[in-house]
Amino acid sequence: MGLPVVVMPGPMNPVVAEGLDGKVELIRLWQEADPDAVLAQRRDEIVAVATGGTRIDGAFLDRLPAVRIVASFGVGYDQIDASAAAERGVVVTNTPGVLDDEVADTALGLLLMTVRELPQAERYLRAGQWQDGPYPLTKATLHGRRMGILGLGRIGQAIADRVAPFGVSVAYHNRRRKDVGYRYYPSLVEMARDVDILMLVIPGGDNTRHLVNAEVLEALGPDGIVINVARGTVVDESALVDALRNGTILSAGLDVFEAEPTVHPGLLDLPNAVLLPHVGSATIPTRNAMGNLVVENILNWVTYGTPVTPVPESAPLLKRG
Repeated sequence: MGLPVVVMPGPMNPVVAEGLDGKVELIRLWQEADPDAVLAQRRDEIVAVATGGTRIDGAFLDRLPAVRIVASFGVGYDQIDASAAAERGVVVTNTPGVLDDEVADTALGLLLMTVRELPQAERYLRAGQWQDGPYPLTKATLHGRRMGILGLGRIGQAIADRVAPFGVSVAYHNRRRKDVGYRYYPSLVEMARDVDILMLVIPGGDNTRHLVNAEVLEALGPDGIVINVARGTVVDESALVDALRNGTILSAGLDVFEAEPTVHPGLLDLPNAVLLPHVGSATIPTRNAMGNLVVENILNWVTYGTPVTPVPESAPLLKRG
């Protein structure tokens, strides 16, 4: 028998191809002159998909009936229809754990930048305005604030651990209460009303789309700060622009956007918005670790039939197995 055949629809971290080299036959689909023809010709041979952001839905999987695993690069997997995959007997994996600290560090840095207006102060210096007088005192401080975390998973917990030394109290909203010492709010609006930092670390997808809307921002109030290191779709960006412009909330720090890499033009013009180009896990060591976990998931599956980090939607398949 030949090597297992794996298709990679689009470019990924080089570590993935390097880790699979010699252990599988890797089809780099984006390099093929006629990708559709390749999929049609190899449809009964391709057993795995390695993806770094390509949309993988039921229609795509129907073209590849032999596929049994889709290994995704990243914690979020909203670009993959995991339910449709499960219906077809296909396991989906992601890369949790290895990027928790990096994203949590980014979240804390973004929070500090937003609260203390550090990017604005740097621009003030670079523009030569310091010669005319000191940068204006900022309205906010971090110490003594109350943070509400939307999505207290691994990354949310890592963020909570980091803000404690700053004297920031923590509450959270999840679908279900967790066995932790932080106050739990069954209602996002109620939590927003009681905190002044809303930290977003929840997965994207249809179930969380625009969860942070005008009502939530109104509840957060004029001293409120929104930090988003989750998915841009979690926030209604038009409502956020209005809230920042009208003083409904104080400021926002965003690492993710609804239509990346396009950014809502209203955000670009706002002095009280700190904007980063989705760099939460963007260090070489962390991205390499994510790539290695993609490789581990695929090789474990083709060798032992057991994925390392399956997503929840795949659990019924593994129980049956």
